Amino acid sequence: MANTYSQLIIQIVFAVNGRDNLISSKNREELEKYISGIIENKGQRMLAIYIMPNHAHILVGMQPNMAVSDLTRDIKSNSSKFINQSKWVKGKFSWQEGFGSFSYSKSQIDSVVNYILNQEQHHKKMTFKQEYLEFLDKFNIEYKEEYLFDWIEDDII
Repeated sequence: MANTYSQLIIQIVFAVNGRDNLISSKNREELEKYISGIIENKGQRMLAIYIMPNHAHILVGMQPNMAVSDLTRDIKSNSSKFINQSKWVKGKFSWQEGFGSFSYSKSQIDSVVNYILNQEQHHKKMTFKQEYLEFLDKFNIEYKEEYLFDWIEDDII
């Protein structure tokens, strides 16, 4: 797109179906590399990624030629196929329907990258549900509880 200039920095958050801890620490880095490849192959810029056993945080520099929902659909679909083909879990792996996406300014990149890369420490103090609801509140996003992820209440890892 000629003469199109943008700065779109988006954090994408989504959960494992059933909120089970299905992503093992031994497979985490391989999955992160695979998802990074999906993002780069779609012409987007990977800024940070951390996959917890039951959810994912991804910070992406988006180009205006792709919708966040399309990129997230492709990430979730292709990574689910990859996990299933790799036989990392018993049964069929899938991500839960839906996702959160949150926008940031350039001045916030370093702190958001740091936040994402320190997910293990963060989740020793806060559950994913607490974290996600905090995001929704911080960004003034109206929501209905029944349309949020399925939660496991004891998910401090």
